Amino acid sequence: MIVLTKRNHEKFLVNHLQIEHIECIPESKITMMNHDFYLVRETTDEIIDKIAKYNAKVMDIQREISVVDNR
Repeated sequence: MIVLTKRNHEKFLVNHLQIEHIECIPESKITMMNHDFYLVRETTDEIIDKIAKYNAKVMDIQREISVVDNR
């Protein structure tokens, strides 16, 4: 889940796996797979960066969990 900001400055969480596409109009329009959409203050580059950071964090946690000591 990533934190985004609505036009009224309200913060909310989005499941990035449910994003269908992002349009770059004066603000960013995120369309979800169920065809709901959100207008957010973040740029498309910022959204992509948040998704990449979240995925990297999840992969790092998975790597830490899967380390096994075979002594």
